[in-house]
Amino acid sequence: MKKLIQGNIALCEGAIDGGLEAYYAYPITPQNEISAYFAKVLSKQGKVFLQAESEVAAINMVLGTAVTGHRAMTTSSSPGISLMQEGISYLCGCELPCVIVNVMRGGPGLGNISGSQQDYFQSTRGGGHGDYYHIVLAPYDVGEIYEFAKESFLLAEKYRNPVMIIFDGYLGQTMEVMDKDSQEGRLNVKLEEKIDKSWVLDGCKSREPRKIRSLLMVEGMLEELNWKLYEKYRKIKENEVRVKLENVEDADLCLVAYGMSARVAKSAMIKLNNEGYKIGLIRPITLWPFPEKEINKVADKVKKFLVVEMNLGQMVDDVKIAVCGKGEVSFYGRPGGALVKESEIIENVKKFLSK
Repeated sequence: MKKLIQGNIALCEGAIDGGLEAYYAYPITPQNEISAYFAKVLSKQGKVFLQAESEVAAINMVLGTAVTGHRAMTTSSSPGISLMQEGISYLCGCELPCVIVNVMRGGPGLGNISGSQQDYFQSTRGGGHGDYYHIVLAPYDVGEIYEFAKESFLLAEKYRNPVMIIFDGYLGQTMEVMDKDSQEGRLNVKLEEKIDKSWVLDGCKSREPRKIRSLLMVEGMLEELNWKLYEKYRKIKENEVRVKLENVEDADLCLVAYGMSARVAKSAMIKLNNEGYKIGLIRPITLWPFPEKEINKVADKVKKFLVVEMNLGQMVDDVKIAVCGKGEVSFYGRPGGALVKESEIIENVKKFLSK
């Protein structure tokens, strides 16, 4: 079924189709359409909508719902996600599945409400305290926003871990045609067995009580938890990397970009290829786990990489690690509040190739 839909609303429809049961959030632009939509429809469907008094409250409401085994979600924008970092660390420490969405705006500080990709470090490095990660998904278009929102609950429950979806304010406001019946953009989460929910807190009548906590004061317990989390993250790295490669087989240079930047980069790639250049595109879909092995393999043949970001250089560090000295990595970006330009990508590619 095809329909013209805004990115933020596609997220709502995807989450509902994915089994969303409870939503908590505090207003902040440029994601307010999400809260407004859920306020209208969730209660009519017998689901929970609550406008929290703050982002701190919202993430803790998500935690409280997650311990009961119900599918909970919150959304915010960059400074709001900053306020949630302690709660996200607790969710990871307690191994609780949920979905968190960041419709990124420009920063630092309050910045402005136009699009940005300045939250890459915050999202992929575990922005709170402790050794933890959450799965980070970066949709490319409105269709992928829908699909990722729909499948993220399965991914979160598979690993008992938060999943974060990030896209910028431009993409959240974009209107385009989405086809719900299309296979394009699906994560195709593989479930080898039925998801175990024996950990859920649902009342202990006729059974032994359970505990879900991250305060572990007995000698050795916290270290044991951290090794357990380490092993889980290793499995996620093995099984859940998503990346799209285009025209990389005989390329002289590969552009590396995600989200809205990848859309502009793809347009630049097409124009350059029409001029006779051999340009490829690497689009990371999971920002964590990052497609390190896949990029390293491309670097066996391609010796030049231009990273394109709507920031002043964040993902470029991961690309350099992935290339591992096999080729040259250059960067083109614009800081918060500015969209990368096709003409400037083309100019940077030609300068890089002429060296």
